[in-house]
Amino acid sequence: MLSSIYVVVAFFSFLISLLFYFIHFRWTPEKLHRKLPPGPRGIPIIGNLHILGTLPHRTLYNLSKTYGPIMFLKLGNIPTVIISSPETAELVLRTHDAAFASRPKLKAIHYMSDGTKGLAFAAYGPQWRNNRKFCTQELLTAEKIGYSAGMRKEEIGVLVDEVKGFGGELVNLGKKIGDLIGNMTYRMLFGDGNSERFDLENIVKEMVRLAGIFNVADYVPFLEPFDIQGLNKQLKEAGKRVQEVFDTIINEHEQDARNYTHKSKNKDLVDIMLSYQDNPNSSYSIDRATMKAILSDMIVGAIDTSHTWIEWVFAEIIKHPTVMNKLQDELTSIVGLDRMVEEDDLLKLEYLELVLKETFRLHPVAPLLVPRESIEDVVISECYIPKGSRVMINCWALGHDPNIWSDNVEEFIPERFIGKKKTDLRGHDFHLLPFGYGRRSCPGINLGLITVKLIVAQLVHCFNWDLPDGIFPVDLDMTEKFGLAAPRAQDLLVIPTYRLLC
Repeated sequence: MLSSIYVVVAFFSFLISLLFYFIHFRWTPEKLHRKLPPGPRGIPIIGNLHILGTLPHRTLYNLSKTYGPIMFLKLGNIPTVIISSPETAELVLRTHDAAFASRPKLKAIHYMSDGTKGLAFAAYGPQWRNNRKFCTQELLTAEKIGYSAGMRKEEIGVLVDEVKGFGGELVNLGKKIGDLIGNMTYRMLFGDGNSERFDLENIVKEMVRLAGIFNVADYVPFLEPFDIQGLNKQLKEAGKRVQEVFDTIINEHEQDARNYTHKSKNKDLVDIMLSYQDNPNSSYSIDRATMKAILSDMIVGAIDTSHTWIEWVFAEIIKHPTVMNKLQDELTSIVGLDRMVEEDDLLKLEYLELVLKETFRLHPVAPLLVPRESIEDVVISECYIPKGSRVMINCWALGHDPNIWSDNVEEFIPERFIGKKKTDLRGHDFHLLPFGYGRRSCPGINLGLITVKLIVAQLVHCFNWDLPDGIFPVDLDMTEKFGLAAPRAQDLLVIPTYRLLC
């Protein structure tokens, strides 16, 4: 009897899903004859969800070898297009950028922040355009980034002194890097690097963890009330905690603004946002909900991505001592051994740039870029992409295609980028996309590059890094795990030895 009920429920669920699909996309006889991109056949209700596996970017790359660089899947109810080549990525991100400028509504963003008022995950429209312009012209300008150079130098100096004190003992380098980026981010945003006061470090880790979980309800919406993964309660609790922290921080800044009269006060980003809140003379519309959504986007974007990228850099150069030696030789030649690296040195470090490119090629921070959503019907390379489709750029596929990178595609060889200046870290030739491209590219690209380059350069310059006794570089575990980013699965445990003369 019970099994019969399950069959009936499954049958009606399929009919409802099918009806929703046809109504939502307003299928007409003309549309039915249009050619969708090729892709694997799905099954009722779940579509192709069952084939993604634990590392979807690798699965999708393997499928693209069969179905091509524009591939169509049904993920639950959601028509999804996977892009797996630089040429097709350019069509989406540049040629038809406006048509793919929106974002899908994801449950994690809905519960943890007001995603409609933020930047990274908000739908395309006037509110998003206002927020984007505000961030690029008021919060993340070259001038504002320059103001915080002293803070970055101070925080990195604290870490260097701390690591020096270990005296040849084992260090969890990934954790140290994560703590450093967290402190730098909190000081720039809030003027306070003490994340322990609010347990902010653990709250952010929980946000990143939950945002990276594959939520079935995002793809089969009628399952949301059943909460079969138990995510709704966790998302609501995490959202409540982070909103309370942001409210407390904003309240304190408002109180300080009322009591503080010295005009030379060094403003953090919350201070800047407050100066525009409900200001009738401002060209920007910033309310408290918008402030909190932007803060949430900035914290997750700055900490998780930079941390992941830097840890992969160290894993690769420790695994390849020759590369480490070349990088240290460049630093010694340009900086010397009697001082630490300054931000003005970064533009001169050409080999460092090669190492960062090669690391991202092999280990893209977000192997599947934050998905876009088509706001109109589009035809790309003779393939019809219906309005409301979810579009994912598979950065991992871009970096592992032997037709682009030759047969040594799995090897770590920074020198492969020599003479390829067009292949930069800003995505201009669509071979590397650390910050996306087009309207939805990361507005914090300049800050992100400075942060990553400075931390890598400083730690490589100041220390030699060795693996624990009994572990050879060739044996270093390079396993990844999938989430909002794709970090190392294992902690990077190393032994530092100070090498400078100062």
